[in-house]
Amino acid sequence: MLPEIIRYQIPAEKRVAFEQAYVDAGAILRTSPHCLGYELLQAEKDPANFVLIIRWDSTAGHLEGFRRSAEFRAFVALVGPYMPHMPEMEHYHVTPVTWHRAAAEGRP
Repeated sequence: MLPEIIRYQIPAEKRVAFEQAYVDAGAILRTSPHCLGYELLQAEKDPANFVLIIRWDSTAGHLEGFRRSAEFRAFVALVGPYMPHMPEMEHYHVTPVTWHRAAAEGRP
């Protein structure tokens, strides 16, 4: 699994449309066999700050699979207007330093 982290700074007047764009884009991500999940987080302290985490099966799955697909063009059509508000887009490797209460206790 390879997390892609995307940070956004979205002005107040664009936030509702931004979130809706990702609701619609999420439907596209779910069709990709390379996408294992995603979540969009909004900062509590500064609501302009958003972090999108997309979990890919691999770098190749993301860059050569999804990005070369027709679905990617539809995805970019939805989220492209927000790319100028994106200070970071990076793949990260998961380290062994992790813990999740639900997983540790066998809960969903």
